[in-house]
Amino acid sequence: MTVETEPTPGPGSAIVQVRAQLSLSTTAARNLATTTKSKPQMQEITSRWLLKMLPWVQVSAGTYRVNRRLSYAPGRGRVSFAKTGAAVTVIAPSLAEVPALRGFEDEEVLAELARRFVQRDFAQGEVLVQEGAPIEEVFLIAHGKVDRIGTGKYGEVTVLGTLADGDHVGDEAITEGGGSWPYTVKASTSGVAMALSWPVLQELIGRSESLREQLLGFAADAAQAQNEHGEAEIDLAAGRQGEYELPGAFVDYELRPREYELSVAQTVLKVHSRVADLYNQPMNQTEEQLRLTIEALRERQEHEIINNPEFGLLGNTDFDQRIQTRVGAPTPDDLDELLSMRRDTDYLFAHPRAIAAFERECNRVGVYPSTVDVLGKQRPTWRGVPIFPCNKIPVSDQQTSAFIAMRVGEDNQGVVGLTQIGIPDEVEPGLNVRFMGIDEKAIASYLVSTYYSAAVLVPDAIGVLENVELGHAGS
Repeated sequence: MTVETEPTPGPGSAIVQVRAQLSLSTTAARNLATTTKSKPQMQEITSRWLLKMLPWVQVSAGTYRVNRRLSYAPGRGRVSFAKTGAAVTVIAPSLAEVPALRGFEDEEVLAELARRFVQRDFAQGEVLVQEGAPIEEVFLIAHGKVDRIGTGKYGEVTVLGTLADGDHVGDEAITEGGGSWPYTVKASTSGVAMALSWPVLQELIGRSESLREQLLGFAADAAQAQNEHGEAEIDLAAGRQGEYELPGAFVDYELRPREYELSVAQTVLKVHSRVADLYNQPMNQTEEQLRLTIEALRERQEHEIINNPEFGLLGNTDFDQRIQTRVGAPTPDDLDELLSMRRDTDYLFAHPRAIAAFERECNRVGVYPSTVDVLGKQRPTWRGVPIFPCNKIPVSDQQTSAFIAMRVGEDNQGVVGLTQIGIPDEVEPGLNVRFMGIDEKAIASYLVSTYYSAAVLVPDAIGVLENVELGHAGS
């Protein structure tokens, strides 16, 4: 039907036609109809492969103790530095990360030691020390990378390892004088080192009784019979013939073993009673609120297992189990070296961008990793070890990240997740929801909690490939 209106004729006048609507509009129709809805979506949800692949140990007492054999060899830590303009100084307490000073608590002596270090800038390709030269200095690498270079059986040059920020070389000079460098130290990048000369160290040792006692104790431990891992030796006899007296032996244990308490992630979910009462079709509002809250807690749980300073896997990886990339980007050679550091590796974890960087390097050299089916998903593998993405592994401001290699399980002396199953009001393993009541504003509160931790049973259960550069080559 068309309705025409004709205004009074005049200059510039026109006839306006108004077409009447012939059917109900969709906008009006929606007032009498519902819509088909999806459940609430959430971008934060990830695959959480780490939580899926870790074996979980029931910790009924809330605390998990890791008993180990007595070890005489303290782990090598990382020294920290402060930078003011171009000047670099050693942060004194971090010197206790040097094995000979592990556990040393005399702050005045550590502060004086830190002041005695002299800054030395080095250029790419510069030789800091030469193989065979007397050990006369301790070097702390404040920034940059250096290679330890040795001589092979037939005189060829061999790279023994790469050291980077916070590593130290030459600390043999702390406990013994007159030795010679067993390798050459050559800079693979420009950087800054802090050097402490042997005569200066000897002078301080002569004046400080506490430092002298610390180093004597370290030397005594070093003299104890121990295996290649620094554990107290078990005296055995093998390969002999005839009658001979068997040696006696016992296995000594650590006197103060590490204990892990279960950590907790919690939040209080609030839902107005009117929403919970009236708006539950077609989906239950309280259930959907809880579902998304639980997803967020699980994401935080995985983040904490990677990054928590107390029990996180990155922070609890032994420094002897950390290696540096050879050229920056993660190459097949780097992952081979990472895998070679333990008797068995079950899984590799890396940030998705680090996996992409590794696959670019594989493409560049014409190597194509195979895949394996894991829980219905195809995952790339390297040397038969599946590689899983984990966006909780941090990416630094310099666009570097890390690969984590781990062996898992209690029976395999690996990495285990810790939780307690069977807690009150449990809705998922180790996670419960407890109703806290309704306040005077008619708002219902629910306490949502999840309990967890992780433990590394022996140091070589986990290793890290550090300073993995994520950028494209040449970019």
